[in-house]
Amino acid sequence: MVQYLSILLNARFAKMEERGATAVEYGLLVALIAAVIVAAVAVLGKEVLGGFNDVNSELQKP
Repeated sequence: MVQYLSILLNARFAKMEERGATAVEYGLLVALIAAVIVAAVAVLGKEVLGGFNDVNSELQKP
């Protein structure tokens, strides 16, 4: 009986460790996505701003 309980406890602890690893993996994935978004905004930011300025100047014309 004690051996059975030991096996159950070990299985539960292993499952908890897997949850922690999964959470870390998801955290790294979210950080990577955020880094890609920041890089895209940094690269394309001036071009998008120029486009908005062009549209604004066209709308300002009488």
